[in-house]
Parts: sequence; structure tokens; C-alpha cells
Amino acid sequence: MTAQQQDHKPGGEFDYIIVGGGTAGSLLANRLSADPNTRVLVLEAGGKDDWIWFHVPIGYLFAIGNPRADWCYRTEPVPGLNNRSIGYARGKVIGGCTAINAMVYMRGQEQDYDTWAQMGLSGWGWSDVLPYFLRHEDHQLGKSALHNAGGEWRVEKARVRWDLIDSVAEAGAQIGIPSTDDFNLGSNEGSGYFQVNQKRGVRWSAATGFLKPVLSRPNLELRTYVHVCNVALDGRQDDGRPRATGVVYRHHGQSFFAEAKREVILAAGAINSPQLLQLSGIGPGAVLQDHGITVRHELPGVGENLQDHLQLRLIYKVQGVKTINEAGLFGRAMMGAQYALLRRGALTMAPSTFGMFTRSSPEHATPNVEFHIQPLSLDKFGDPLHPFPAFTASICNLRPTSRGHVRIKSNDPTEAPAIQPNYLNTEADMRVAIDSLKLTRKLAAAPALARYKPEEFLPGDDIRTEDDMRVAAGNIGATIFHPVSTAKMGVDSDPMAVLDGRLRVRGIRGLRVIDASAMPLITSGNTASPTLMIAEKGAEMVLADNK
Repeated sequence: MTAQQQDHKPGGEFDYIIVGGGTAGSLLANRLSADPNTRVLVLEAGGKDDWIWFHVPIGYLFAIGNPRADWCYRTEPVPGLNNRSIGYARGKVIGGCTAINAMVYMRGQEQDYDTWAQMGLSGWGWSDVLPYFLRHEDHQLGKSALHNAGGEWRVEKARVRWDLIDSVAEAGAQIGIPSTDDFNLGSNEGSGYFQVNQKRGVRWSAATGFLKPVLSRPNLELRTYVHVCNVALDGRQDDGRPRATGVVYRHHGQSFFAEAKREVILAAGAINSPQLLQLSGIGPGAVLQDHGITVRHELPGVGENLQDHLQLRLIYKVQGVKTINEAGLFGRAMMGAQYALLRRGALTMAPSTFGMFTRSSPEHATPNVEFHIQPLSLDKFGDPLHPFPAFTASICNLRPTSRGHVRIKSNDPTEAPAIQPNYLNTEADMRVAIDSLKLTRKLAAAPALARYKPEEFLPGDDIRTEDDMRVAAGNIGATIFHPVSTAKMGVDSDPMAVLDGRLRVRGIRGLRVIDASAMPLITSGNTASPTLMIAEKGAEMVLADNK
């Protein structure tokens, strides 16, 4: 027994320990525990999904910014956002962000993954990863060349339509954005209602699909409200590398050590996985030493390379058409009745029911911006809806060139790390932001919307010059909750690569990161389903490497 083990209460011995019961962790738990002779432990810092708003789709309005459901992180002041600090929602529950997110089923673009392969990550091109998307898909429309049925990840068509949104689609066609029935065929160009991760009007989280159905397995254990403090490392092995032997965690004020005979797998997400590596002495030496942490293995890329989709939320007041804003008590009661009886109507609505993918300017080879259109408006998630009819046209840069970081603030594992996304830190990103504002105004001015007399409420039609638009982008920019790449995969020659192409932490035995942190570049769309693809492929790699 090592000194590290003696200092803590015994937490058991397992083949695999998965840190995080969220998006990736739920799938990993399912796949790794399929062999009854393999013992798997899942440690989740949040709780169980025993609150109604985790399951009613429109519950995101009540979950984001609520400490019951959200870690309620905030960024550091962001220079590109005029030094504003903004909320940075992360799911605080099994299923992770899939319990509070937009439920949008989106793979990204074929080019995203082929670029990963061109970076030297063989096995991660579009033709390589598509089978892993298909392996767990359960599409409402059944099997086809690019879809599957019978898997754990339910995909359905939206169950609500809006006259206003249909007019936005018509406006899109008038400015050159064609309609599409499916954003998931390799190119997501066009406009249409999003496919969503729901089943008959109920949110379908990763916990619902992958984790809860297998919790009866005797070889799988889930522990909630557990805060992992660090990964335990043995001294250097024969090959000169330390080995991950387990994790130290706290539960109800007591400290435990759980041993991993095969591997420790970090699936805590793009914020907490790099935080945990740094707390374990793995990361940029100067950052660790600043907080009194012994450097066990220098890896300068841990916590760096943060990428996220910045959304610019333009709000338009409208006339002569209903939106969710003015539903009132009676209207909300009717919505509730419709949902209770039919599982249809506004309560089934994803945060963004309708999407558009296009180019902010002609030089982009594939769509580089995504619209999320909502028949409602509010100042920010968690705030009340506005008292006037309005729609929100949120547009985000799909391939930002700005890079941020996640760094610990202390050696206290319960203290949130410093999150600095560095939005609009490059002139290229600012150019896309300015062009996006112009494009959204072009959409709002299209003839199809004229009968609703759209009036720009935010940022306001007094913003006219490009200098004004630069300031406005900083004022209205916000995360669309897609942080990735903080422990990226990379080739041997990349000094900032944290993982190899098999998701193993470089220089450490028995330790992987399998979640959105691993993406070398952000995908061109919503990131939940690409994270599940990474987990599916990663689980296969873990099992193959431990035969």
C-alpha cells in the first residue's frame, strides 16, 4: 500500500475509473461495463436528474444559471467582450450538459474531421468517424445511408412549428440560404428545423440513453456528489513514465482513494478535465508552481487552446404575430396542458428550434456561421422573457481563430478555474463578427418578414459604422456553450498536444482524456454529438488496448 493510499479511506478497487458522469462519461460507463468481468466506477460531482426541468425540453430556461443544475461558472473579464465577464454554464448532473443543453443533433461538417486527419491524426477523418456516430444513433426516420436506428441516442424531428419561424426560413431563401431537411449529411449548409435529442417530446440526455439503463449491472457503480481532487500517480515505471493508479476524491467531508487496475479516464469536460490534470501535477510547470503543486509531468498544452463558438444575439421586436414572450398566464397554462396531454407544443421546444448554416462572406469554402432562431427573447439565460413580441437571431462563428485557456486559481479542487475564452482576439474573428451583424440585418430586412415590421432591439439600429459594430459585437457576444480542445489530440511533433491519437495522456501510463477536451479543432456546429462520437471511438480504443 502506498503512502497516498494510506492517507485516505479505501474507495474500492476497479478496472476502470471514469471521472464524470456527463456526456462522454455516460457512454463510456455503458461500453466499458458491458463485460461482466470488468469493474467500472463512475464518479460524478453533480447529482441525479430527479428534477422535472431536466426532462421537459423548455426547462433549459430554468436550469441554466440555476445552481441546482449548473455549476454557474463565469469567465475572466474578456478583452474582446469589452472586459465583460459572462456566465459559462456547465451541467451539474448525470448526463452533464446534455441535461441542460439545446438538444440539437449536429455532427458538424465532413471537412472538420478530414482536417483532423490532415493534421496527422489518422483514423479521425469523416469516413473514419461516421461509423461511430451511427453506432449509437436511433433516428426517428429509421435506417438510411447516413442514419441508423436502434441505438441509444434518440434523434427526432421538432414537434412544434411557428408561423414566424417559417417566415424566417422564407427570408433565408430570399437572401440565398436554401432549405434543407437534414443538417447531418456531411455538409450542413442550408436552413431548417433542427433534429433534436428527444423522445416523444421529452429531453433525451446521455444519462437517459446510456447510463441509467445499465446501472443495474453489478459490475458498474455510480457515485454522485463526489468531488475528485486529483489523479494519483506512482513513481516512474520501467519505461520512465509515471502511472495513474487511481483517484483521490471527497464525499461528505471525507477523503477516499479509489484504485484503478487498468486506467483512469477523465470525462469531466473541457473545463474540469484540464483542471484535474493540473491539480494532479500534469500541465504547464509555471502555472502549477504558482499554486504550490509539484510538477509530476510537464505538459504545456494542458488547459490551453480553448475554443468556443461565440454567439452574437440580435433581437427583433415584431408585430402581428405571437411569440412565447407574451404567452401570459393563460397561454402558459394552455402550453402546459398541451404538453401534459400530447407532449407537443412550446414546452417541447429546444432553445433554438430552427437553424441556418451559411457563409458570412464569399471567401469561405464551406458555411462558417450558424444561426439559432428563437421565437422569444430575453436579456440572458435565467432572466425573464421580454414583455413584447420578439424573436432572437443568434449567429455564431463556427471556426474561430481566437484561442483561450483554462487554468487553476489555487490548489483547492473545489475552486472554479480561471476561464479565459479570449473571444474576438483576432482580426479574422472580428471580421466574421462584423459580417455576421450585416448578414443578420439583411435577413431581417428580407421581404418575407416585412409584414411583421421587425425592429432591431439589440444591438439597435443606431449601430451603423464598422467601428460601432466592433463595440457592439463585444457588448452582445456570449458563449453558445461549446468549449472544446483544452487537452487536444496531436502528433508527436506538436509541443502543445496533450493526447495522442488514441486519447492517451502523453507521458503518463494508464490515463486518458475522453471528452470534448480532446478535439484538436472545434467542429462546425453543436458539439454534444461529436463528443459522444469521441467517447464511442475512445471506448473501443480502451477495450482494444487492454485486451
